[in-house]
Amino acid sequence: MEWVLGVLVGVALSASCGFRVFVPMLIMSIAVHTGHLVPASGFEWLASWPALVGFGIATVLEIVAYFIPVVNNALDAFATPAAIVAGTVLTASMAGDVSPVLRWALAAVAGGVSAGGVQLATVSARSIVTPVGGAGVVSFLEDAAAIVASILAVTIPILVIAVLCILTVLLIKRKHLRAKRV
Repeated sequence: MEWVLGVLVGVALSASCGFRVFVPMLIMSIAVHTGHLVPASGFEWLASWPALVGFGIATVLEIVAYFIPVVNNALDAFATPAAIVAGTVLTASMAGDVSPVLRWALAAVAGGVSAGGVQLATVSARSIVTPVGGAGVVSFLEDAAAIVASILAVTIPILVIAVLCILTVLLIKRKHLRAKRV
């Protein structure tokens, strides 16, 4: 039954990948490195110094890139599939001692879909505010959401999943309401 909690942590971290791809990877690497999380067999590399440094550098570059208006929209073309892959890997890394088929099926369905869903919601929000000059504000909010959600995912994963589901539904409803008005 311990693997269920691991999957919840993985899915919560995966959803955070929808805000920023590398922030949850860095937070997980720190948590594994410090012993707060124990990854599934074969994912011990997440605790290595090269992974920690690599995720740290990638996180800084990603955060800076999203504050450049022309770059942030172009980055979404790469960030969407990257978020899905990262979400899948994070969920798989936390699935524990289950069969490889179940691990990767859960990872793809739960982790990949949650990361992709949040990513698509943030892309749609950014597409609304970028033309009116709000890209910096949205980037800051996404950074904050990625950091807070990732930290909470390690500590209270069920709360993160519930809040991110509610926020995603609200963002989608808001976009549909705006589309109907236009």
